[in-house]
Amino acid sequence: MDVRLFDFDLPPELIALRPAKPRDSARMLVVMPDGTFEHARIADLPRFLRRGDVIVVNDTKVLRARFYAQRLARPGEANVTPKIEVTLHKRVAPDRFLAFAKPVRKIVSGDRLKLGTGLLATVLALGVGGEIELGFELSGALLDETIESEGEIPLPPYIAGKRKPDALDTDDYQTVFAVRPGSVAAPTAGLHFTPNLFAQLGSMGVARETATLHVGAGTFRPVTAADTLEHRMSSEKAELGSDAAERLNAARARGGRIIATGSTSLRTLEAAADEKGQLQAFAGETELFITPGYRFKTAEVLLTNFHLPRSTLFMLVSAFCGLELIKAAYQVAIREKYRFYSYGDACLLFRPNSNQD
Repeated sequence: MDVRLFDFDLPPELIALRPAKPRDSARMLVVMPDGTFEHARIADLPRFLRRGDVIVVNDTKVLRARFYAQRLARPGEANVTPKIEVTLHKRVAPDRFLAFAKPVRKIVSGDRLKLGTGLLATVLALGVGGEIELGFELSGALLDETIESEGEIPLPPYIAGKRKPDALDTDDYQTVFAVRPGSVAAPTAGLHFTPNLFAQLGSMGVARETATLHVGAGTFRPVTAADTLEHRMSSEKAELGSDAAERLNAARARGGRIIATGSTSLRTLEAAADEKGQLQAFAGETELFITPGYRFKTAEVLLTNFHLPRSTLFMLVSAFCGLELIKAAYQVAIREKYRFYSYGDACLLFRPNSNQD
């Protein structure tokens, strides 16, 4: 499909730089199965769900993955230490990460970098598009602890370009159920949940299951191809446990619906489903790129934030509800001044053929 079909104009003042407080006070545009719209709040979510439904959340945790690094002097060189911005984006071994360096022209393979105040790494290889592979002197849990203490939260460019990360982002940019470190971006639909909201949902018989998808740097990469067929998603690690898969299959067999929290949960479910829609245990890499025409096998409902034009996320929601309906929904959101992107408001999308009775 022509990528220009997924374009729209967004007034820059609608880009949220801080989240709603409390989290569940964010606005929620509901797109019903019949294509009608309803304005609500995240706190109203129980009104749109029913006993037997299951919410699937992504329990990944955002790494403090952004660093300001110095290149240590090369042999025979004076103490030249140009500043380099380094963002870790994917672990490949207990002591190795893929990362993006900016400007990458200042480094070569074999260079040693000091990240933060003292985290040392060697540039093992240079890739394309500013990607490098780093080998650290630390490994495993000790490396994780040092990254957590030395790095900063990697806010998306449309926020970081307008303000610096601060102490508030430490909590604001993590979901309340984040337990498995590995992402360079938050699964932002999950940012809206509170313990009280989960308690309300549980009391009415709506269950919760967890999946894991460690969000990679591809979430920030624009689609530069002219046609969606020419775009390739970055590989990301995803996991769905066997027990969770069995419970989800049983819930659907009883007539319950799966509500995916965010595109990451949805893509994990789709990667774990067979052709008949039965979920299986899954642990591996996924490059699933969902565009209009895709046949969904799992979730009937999707809670998601408002996404960038021409992004793979906007293409996914267009596939879920239909491009024209999603474009109409976004125009309503813009007219009604909903807040967009990671710290913004949300929409609750029912698939057009989903059962709402």
